[in-house]
This record gives sequence, C-alpha cells and structure tokens, in this order.
Amino acid sequence: MFGREIELKTPAQVDAMRVAGLVVADMLATVREAVAPGVTTGDLDEVAREVLTRHGATSNFLNYGAHGSAGEGGFAGVICTSVNDEVVHGVPGSRRLVDGDIISVDAGAIVDGWHGDAAMTVGVGQVDPADTALSRVTEHALWAGIAAARAGARLGDIGHAIESSISAAGDYGIVDEFTGHGIGTAMHMDPDVPNVGRPGRGMRLKVGLVIAIEPMVTRGSARTRVLADDWTMVTTDGSRAAHWEHTVAITEDGPRVLTSPDEGATRLGR
Repeated sequence: MFGREIELKTPAQVDAMRVAGLVVADMLATVREAVAPGVTTGDLDEVAREVLTRHGATSNFLNYGAHGSAGEGGFAGVICTSVNDEVVHGVPGSRRLVDGDIISVDAGAIVDGWHGDAAMTVGVGQVDPADTALSRVTEHALWAGIAAARAGARLGDIGHAIESSISAAGDYGIVDEFTGHGIGTAMHMDPDVPNVGRPGRGMRLKVGLVIAIEPMVTRGSARTRVLADDWTMVTTDGSRAAHWEHTVAITEDGPRVLTSPDEGATRLGR
C-alpha cells in the first residue's frame, strides 16, 4: 500500500487480476458479436451473464450500490448498456436497438476476489460516420492515456494525454465530471484518474498500481444529467456519446493492459 486506500499489487497479484481481465475481454467480445438491430439491451446482458457463468466468475456490477436488507437500489445488470446520448451507467432492459444506434457497453468481473473492468462503444447496423469517428476518437484517447501510464509519470500526464488526443481530433466534449479509478480487491478504489490534466501534476505512478482508464466523449456539450432510474447519465443537449475503458497495471516494463487480449502489445507497439 502507499497513500490512503491505494493498493500496490505484487506481480503475482497482477497475474491474478489478468485472469479477471480476460473474462471481461471475453464478455465484451461476445456481446459485440451479439449487437444487432432488434436485439434488446436485456438480451445483451443475458449474453454477458452466460460468459461469466462459463468462466466461473461473478459480477461486480450486479447489485452495485444496493442498500437495505432487500438490496434496494442496486444496479440490475452485469453490464452497463448506454445507447446514443446515454454516456454511462445505462441499465439493461427492454430497449430494442435499431439501425444507426451506437451503444457503449461497460463490463466487469471478479475472479478469486480480484476485479476487472473495461468498456467499448459499438455501432448498430449502418451508423452515421460522425458517430463512428466519435467512437474512434474516444478509443484513440484511451490508448494515449494508457501509453502515458508509466512508472515515474504522474496522474496529470494521463489526463493530459487523453485531453490532448481528443482536442487534436476536433470539437468534442470531454466529460470531465466522471473519472477512471483504482481497481483491485474492489472495483472502485483510489486514486481517481481524470480525463483532463496538466502534465507533471498529481500523484506519481508506481509499479504495482492498477487503474481503470476510461475517457467519455460527446459530439456536443460535455454536461450530463441523470435519468429517473437514478443510474443512466445522458448528455443535456442530446448529443451522442462514446465510452472506452481498460484496466491497466503499472509495471517496470510499461503499462500492462489486463483487459486486452494481447495486453496492449499491438496498440502500444510492443
């Protein structure tokens, strides 16, 4: 441990987190194949549940935030399904996808007490090229942030890399009220990992720290509001949003992307 409630993992513990990360990678890949016009977000949640069961893993999303003896108010799915102007935390249900939608899917898993967390944005059928570009810009920003996540760097370097990547791509909204987070024996831990920042500022990154990096980007305003379900966050101006995320370990050899099938080797040029 260093600081307050910030875990530093041993190499063996990072390897254990990789197991959970691979389950998350399988969840996202399987859900991606299932995305199509006519499919409901609840159908996608069922697909993700089957992956968890196949791996003997449990969900860190299901019942998250529950309170009281009956578990009132907890999240109702094992994935978040955020469609079009929904930025994050969309609840799976009866909504049926239609041609031209975009959907952000956030997935998590627990294996032997260790957590994994990742997200992607997928087009449904024939998608507006501007929405395709939005998703691509967000994903590129994620990888820019991951590349900056090296021992000796600072949290501000990650935020700056994400912000700079998005700003260079065009006039997009960067949702800075939500951040990435530490992850390990719990899904959400210190430190917060902002999507904007100044280089050289913030906590110094150390080997063994594991964080979830997750930019959220819109085609319009970055302002959001929560819907009546008390979960789903949407853009206030109705503009479409994208969300990409990976769980990343800081190692002596650079960032190790625990929720990427190849640990980030292709995207990081290793």
